[in-house]
Amino acid sequence: MLPEAEIIRIARDLLYNRAMVYYQDKPIGTLAAIPQKTHTYVEGRLKVVESGPDLNYQEVFIRDNVPTMVFFLLDGRADIMRRFLDTCLSLQSTHPQTAGIFPSSFTVDGDRLVGDYGQRAIGRVISVDATLWWPILAYVYVKHSRDEDWARQPQVQNGLQRFLDLILHPGFREAPTLYVPDGAFMIDRPMDVWGCPLEIQVLLYGALLSAAALIRLDLEKGCDSDLLVQKRRSQMEQVVNWARRLRCYLLKHYWVNTHTVQVLRRRPTEQYGDAISNEYNIQTETIPHWLQHWLGSRGGYLIGNVRTGRPDFRFFSLGNCLGAIFDVLSQAQQRALFSLILHNQGELIAEMPLRICHPPLEDADWRNKTGYDPKNRPWCYHNAGHWPCLLWFLILAVLRHQQGSSSDLRHGWLYLPMQELLQQSYQKLLRRLPEQKWAEYFDGPTGIWMGQQARLYQTWTVAGFLLAHHLLKVNPEDAGVFSLPKLGSLR
Repeated sequence: MLPEAEIIRIARDLLYNRAMVYYQDKPIGTLAAIPQKTHTYVEGRLKVVESGPDLNYQEVFIRDNVPTMVFFLLDGRADIMRRFLDTCLSLQSTHPQTAGIFPSSFTVDGDRLVGDYGQRAIGRVISVDATLWWPILAYVYVKHSRDEDWARQPQVQNGLQRFLDLILHPGFREAPTLYVPDGAFMIDRPMDVWGCPLEIQVLLYGALLSAAALIRLDLEKGCDSDLLVQKRRSQMEQVVNWARRLRCYLLKHYWVNTHTVQVLRRRPTEQYGDAISNEYNIQTETIPHWLQHWLGSRGGYLIGNVRTGRPDFRFFSLGNCLGAIFDVLSQAQQRALFSLILHNQGELIAEMPLRICHPPLEDADWRNKTGYDPKNRPWCYHNAGHWPCLLWFLILAVLRHQQGSSSDLRHGWLYLPMQELLQQSYQKLLRRLPEQKWAEYFDGPTGIWMGQQARLYQTWTVAGFLLAHHLLKVNPEDAGVFSLPKLGSLR
């Protein structure tokens, strides 16, 4: 194995010199996957050519650029993040049917930028998470760089307004959750995640808090008319109230531990009216038997989805990590989540951290719910595959919690084992990623195999590794980079 310092140098070179996309001679983001030089014969002569990634892996994805932009920010290159945010903002849709959404991805075509709003995507599904990530990244940029003037610009405030106009519209449901189709976030192929998947709800919570904080920042300058200020303050109050309702809803309906499962199993069904305990008419038979061992005695987590009569008890890593990072979960609940991860590290970490979800859809469920998607075979890709780009989210969640805990808790039964687990996980990335050519994902029950259709030199694999190194080895204090405003501070 190469020395650690050399691996870091290689990763930085890949990110800064191979993955970067330029527009008008300025860096604006990174490719999904880095093209590699190959040798081929052209007209009888051996030539070196770049083999570009197929499909849309040569585009700039908002989702994929979350870790790269956070790393650039922590690495002293806030200017790249600002240009990325401005570029995405310039592509925010103004079409009547999609006004306010951000593209899943964009590409540079000569002297213009071309966005994908779902019209070119596989399955024609728009990535809702891209729209929710933008205000969060905007807040993170402003908070860390202290560039408040950027946030007060009319185009930024107008972009936030378009986002809120998109989100705060009347609908057919009173629940504070956001309803989306299958494949509308990181899990971007059919996986029976339609409805109100956890990741979207947690991102919605973070986006609402971030948008409210950025709007309040503009209101503090006091230049607008009294009528406009009153209207915007009323809207901000609506946003904060929605975020509060959403958090309460997630903790009531999505959070499970041994106690809540006991309650779930004993609730009556076929109830009608206001004062009922089983709002979604969930039958005992929908609670899987594996849940008892999965939770252990101290574990707890946010389940994947809540739908009428069809709760999804699968564990989704990113949604749960973000639930801790954004403080949807209380401090005690965060400790229960970390305990669950420790208890199930054989499934979630194994040979390559971090498994995206558990357990996989198998047999008839795989056939019927994924549409026979060969990429999502059991233990593959998004169907319980292992994604190294996810580890830094877990590191961030643990470090944030530890830094905010008392000395007694920091040295208790939980934190030393978690620190050891994170260090061991980092060593696995250090050992395996360079030799596996920075693959996109890994397959199998333990993640030992490179993904069957994995792209090599995947940019967010590289960026996630650099963030894991930065947070564990360089500056753990930077774990506060994703600390969003508290609900109470936005009143």
